[in-house]
Amino acid sequence: MRIGRGRMEHQIRIIWDNNAKSDLKLIYDFIKLKSPQGAKNVINDIVTNAKNIKFTQQYQVDEILGEPYRRIVVRNYKIIYKIQSESEIRILQIFDTRQNPIKLKGKE
Repeated sequence: MRIGRGRMEHQIRIIWDNNAKSDLKLIYDFIKLKSPQGAKNVINDIVTNAKNIKFTQQYQVDEILGEPYRRIVVRNYKIIYKIQSESEIRILQIFDTRQNPIKLKGKE
């Protein structure tokens, strides 16, 4: 545990599902065609935001998938995650919000 601003904060363990890893690679490869540096910046922003989760319920329940799926919006992407325990989350998918929301998988 870490102490921050007068309260106890748990260190959250973040597990990247293979689908989410694959999504990151596809996003990187697509953006890299036009801008290699832009691709690095986008991936860095996504990964950094995921790493900065301080507690499991920090972000909203996804409005399309519902419980137990939560989301972080970074640029044009949703990081979809599921709470595994009080100290662990699993990132399931990185979804481009410019796509049809029906494409959201929401499965493990």
